[in-house]
Amino acid sequence: MPLPYVLLSAAVSLDGCLDDTGPERLLLSGAADFDRVDEVRASVDAILVGAGTIRADNPRLLVNSPGRRAARRAAGRPGFPLKVTVSGSGDLDPAAHFWHTGGDKVLYTTDEGAERARRLAVAADVVPLGPALDWRALLEHLHDVRGVQRLMVEGGGTVHTQLLQQGLADELQLVLAPLLVGDPDAPRLFGPGGYQGGRLRLVETRRIEDVVLTRYEPTAPGTGTVPSAADRHWLALACELAAKCPPSTTAFSVGAVVVAADGTELARGYSREAGDPVVHAEEAALAKLDPADPRLTAATVYSSLEPCARRASRPRPCARLVLDAGARRVVTAWREPDTFVPGANGNGVLAAGGADVVVLPEYEERAKAPNRHLSAPPA
Repeated sequence: MPLPYVLLSAAVSLDGCLDDTGPERLLLSGAADFDRVDEVRASVDAILVGAGTIRADNPRLLVNSPGRRAARRAAGRPGFPLKVTVSGSGDLDPAAHFWHTGGDKVLYTTDEGAERARRLAVAADVVPLGPALDWRALLEHLHDVRGVQRLMVEGGGTVHTQLLQQGLADELQLVLAPLLVGDPDAPRLFGPGGYQGGRLRLVETRRIEDVVLTRYEPTAPGTGTVPSAADRHWLALACELAAKCPPSTTAFSVGAVVVAADGTELARGYSREAGDPVVHAEEAALAKLDPADPRLTAATVYSSLEPCARRASRPRPCARLVLDAGARRVVTAWREPDTFVPGANGNGVLAAGGADVVVLPEYEERAKAPNRHLSAPPA
C-alpha cells in the first residue's frame, strides 16, 4: 500500500541528547532554526509526535507564520497541518495544548487505548489499530483515509527509533547544537536495537546561526516482500533512468538499478543504452558487474517495468538474467502490458525461481511516462 513520505525532524546536543533532565525544556537551536522548522511544518500535510512528547513538552505544533498559513489556504489546504499522536495506552491529558490549538487532530492507539481515550474525551479522532500499535497500518491509514502525502515526525526518540528501525523513514533532518548535556538519564534521539545496515546518504548540510542542519536519506533496501523507504528512492531513480532511453516505437523505455544489501549502488542501466538498439535495462546494468561479485546474491534489482519473461532479440529474457546473476529480490513499478508480448509474466518467472517480487504501483505513472507514445492512438 502507498505510504506518506516520512520526514524525521530532531535537534540534538553534541552527545546525542534531545533534552536534559531539568524542569524546563532545553532549547537546542535558535530563532533562525525555529523559523526553518516552521517552514517545514507549513510544507507538510501532517505533524506527528509520540505521547511521551505531549506529556513532557506539552507542544502546540503550530505553523506560527501568518503568511505561511495564508499560503496554505490559498493553495486549498487547511491553515494548519493535521496533528497526529500515538499512544498505546490512550492515557493522555485532555487539557494538553495539543488538543486545543491548530486544526484537526487524530490519535492512533490500541483497542484498549481507544476505550480509555474516549472516556477521557480527548479532542481528536481516535483510531484503534488493534491489540498492538502497528506503524505500517498507521501510515497506510494516514495516506488512504486522511490523504496525507508528507508527514513530519517531531519526536520523541522512541518514535524516531521505531520508524527508522522498521525502514519507514524517508528522510532524517538532524540539527546538531554546539553543547554537551552529559547526563546519562537525558533522553536520546535513537535507542538500541536492530537498524538497517549501510550508510545513510548525505543530502544537505547547512549552517544556521551556531547550529548545523544535516539531511540524510536511508539507502539499504528492504528485505523479502516488505518495502522500505529506501526501496521507494531506488525505484524512483529507475523511473528517472527510463526517461534517458532513446525513443522507440517497438520497445519500452525502462530503467534499472542494482543495489547491494548495505545500500551501495552496484550498477545502473537503461533500455538501448550506449547505442545498442536491443539491450534491455536490467541487461545493461547487470553487464557492468562481475558475475562472481558476492554482493549479487543479496542484492535488490529495481526496474521501472517488470523484467521481461520472453524476448526475440536475445537468448535470455531479463527475468532469467536476474535469476542467473543470483539476485533474489526485485522491486518494480509496472506490470508489462500486452503491447509487444501478450501474457508476459516476468514477475511470475522471478517468483518461480525463488525471488521475492515487490510491486509499488504508486510509481506506475512515472514508469509509464516515457512510454506514453506507445499507447497513443494512430494519427
